[in-house]
Amino acid sequence: MTSSTETGGVTGTADKDYNLIWYVEACLGNALRLEQYIQDAERQKDTEVAELFRKAQADSRKGAELGKELLRARLSGG
Repeated sequence: MTSSTETGGVTGTADKDYNLIWYVEACLGNALRLEQYIQDAERQKDTEVAELFRKAQADSRKGAELGKELLRARLSGG
C-alpha cells in the first residue's frame, strides 16, 4: 500500500525510519525462520536444500546488519 501522506505523526516515527526498522525486523525474522527450514532439510538429509537455506539465511543476516548500521547512524544523529 502506498501513500503520499507521512504517517509519522501517528507512530511518532518518520515513515522512512519506520520502514528501516521494519526491514531489519523482517530480515531477522527470516533468518530465524530459515533456521527451522535448515533443520527440516537436514533431518531429511537434503543437503542441497539445506545449503540453499543457509545461503538465504546469510543474506538475511547481512541485510539485518546493514539495516542496523543505518539505524545506529541515524539514531545517533549521523
